[in-house]
Order: sequence, then C-alpha cells, then structure tokens
Amino acid sequence: MSNKESNEKKKGMPKFVYTILMLVFAGIACYCIYYLADYYLENKKSEDKYDELRNLIIEDNTGEPAYDDEGNEVPAFVEVDGKKIQAKYLNLYNRNNSFVAWIKIEGTGIDYPVVQTPEDEEYYLRRDFDGNKSTAGTVFVDTSSDIEKPSDNILIYGHNMKAGTMFHDLLEYDDEDYYKEHKYIEFNTIYGDGTYEIIAAFRTNIKAADDDGFKYYQFFDAENEEEFNYFIDNVKALTPYEIPVTAEYGDKLITLSTCSYHTDEGRFVIVAKKIE
Repeated sequence: MSNKESNEKKKGMPKFVYTILMLVFAGIACYCIYYLADYYLENKKSEDKYDELRNLIIEDNTGEPAYDDEGNEVPAFVEVDGKKIQAKYLNLYNRNNSFVAWIKIEGTGIDYPVVQTPEDEEYYLRRDFDGNKSTAGTVFVDTSSDIEKPSDNILIYGHNMKAGTMFHDLLEYDDEDYYKEHKYIEFNTIYGDGTYEIIAAFRTNIKAADDDGFKYYQFFDAENEEEFNYFIDNVKALTPYEIPVTAEYGDKLITLSTCSYHTDEGRFVIVAKKIE
C-alpha cells in the first residue's frame, strides 16, 4: 500500500466513525421523541377517559334532588349487589364494581375515581378504570383499608405522572403556601361523602423489612390510643413546616401516597382527618 493510500485511509476513518455516531445519536433522538410523544398521548387518552367518567356522576350541585338522563328523580341510596350505595355513583359502580370512591382536591389536578381489589391489590397499578393497559393506572386503595366500615386510616395510592396528572400535585405540598391554599380533600365513597383536612405532608421512603424506622404504610387500625398517637406524632414530625391542625384518637384518617424521586423508594405522603 502506498503512503498516499495509507494517509487517505487514515483520514477516512474519523469520518466513518463520525457518520456511525451521528446515526446512533439520531436513532436515540428519534426513540426519545417517540417515547415522549407516546407517553403524553397515552396520558391524554387516560385523562379523556377520566373526563368521561366524571360525567357519569349523577349529581346536582344546587342542593336540589338529582335526576337521571330520563328525568327521573334519583334517590340518595340504591341497593346493588346487596350493597346500599350512593345513587350518584350508580353509573360508575355498574361500569366497574371495583369502584369504591371519588377523590378530589379543589384547585389541583386531583379529581379521580378510586378502586379497590381485595384479591389483587395492585391490579390497577398499570390499568385504567376499564381494565385496559395504562401507564397512568387508576387511583387505588390498599387492601388492608376498610371502606364500608371505615378503618382508622384508609391508604390511597396514585402515580406521580411526569405529565402532571394523577397524584403528581401532591408534591406541591412541599410548599407551605400551597398547603394553606389547598387544605381540604373530598373523599366521597359509595357509602357516604366526607371532607378531610390535611394534618401532615412529607417526604419519606419505603423501608427495608428489617428497618425499625417509621413505616406510614403499615397503619390502618389502632389497637389503642398510644398506637394512634405514635402514627400522628411521626407524620407531624416529618412535615417540614408547622400545620396547626392535628388528629385525636377516634378521628378517621386518609393517607395519600405517591412516588417521589428524592431517594431510593421515595414517597410523598399526605395525611388528612375527617372533619365532616
């Protein structure tokens, strides 16, 4: 091989490598664009379905009797499958009998149906309300929580979606001013309505089985006042600002939990007590 040919080959190598790298980077960029587009399109599809579900609630906010689509007055409660449930949720319950409640925080994006599946707690982790595959999943209740005869604490899970949906807005409670503007949670079950006031908001994480640290996700019913106060004292201590409202033994609580990425197995948690 002549020196000229050798030099030309050496000069050609960087260009060849550059071309390959550019193709690789272009492929990665295309994949990322596709992934993000698919993610946000799926999220929009999910939110459109939740808009549809909201319209299935039979409710008249004027305080007057509610009426169905045919103009018939709807009683407050109806019996379905041996259960006496709120009539306003009849359409949702008939569509999916795993439906147990609706949760809403005024002024936030949190406004969703809630399900519970005792036979498989995480069934709706990656499924929508109708059981179809969905990254956003459906807000669901821990199987150790009792909805009908409310346990001392009802634990509710929802995804922290990058698109800002599901339980993403819970992370805004890092800010004390945000808490002050959004103190109340509507948690209306098929058995009755409830308004809850937030008493704690904090970051934490899921502990190892042999870790003796406080595990908020293991509290459902207090055996005694001491156990109840232990839970309250810990969630208050973890809250980074002062919330003057607290809870006393005998109060009913809900705990909202979502993923947080401040640490491994991180979680952001809201605890609220029933006030009406």
